[in-house]
Amino acid sequence: MKRDVDYTWRLAELMAARGLNTTTELVPLLAERGIELSRVQVYRLVNQRAERVSLQLLAALCDIFQCEVGDLITVTAADASARRKTATAGENVVTLDRSVRPRRARVIDDD
Repeated sequence: MKRDVDYTWRLAELMAARGLNTTTELVPLLAERGIELSRVQVYRLVNQRAERVSLQLLAALCDIFQCEVGDLITVTAADASARRKTATAGENVVTLDRSVRPRRARVIDDD
């Protein structure tokens, strides 16, 4: 059975809980732990969904925020077939009235 696996990157939430308001405040904390990243790289790490993160960086973030990896990343998994069924049977699905059809437009020259 196929499963859909997804994750949520929660670094911005952890920073807000600790009182770090800007991403530049995280740069020296990472440097203290041997992780040298530019301000732009840290900005992307905080504000975008992280796709590739080294284990050293994960360990440094866990040390900075005194948390576990599960606090930084929330993983969700569901069966693919169950997900498809709930998506089509939801309340936001509109049924189309097939008896109403658009009328063909006629273009008339002004000449």
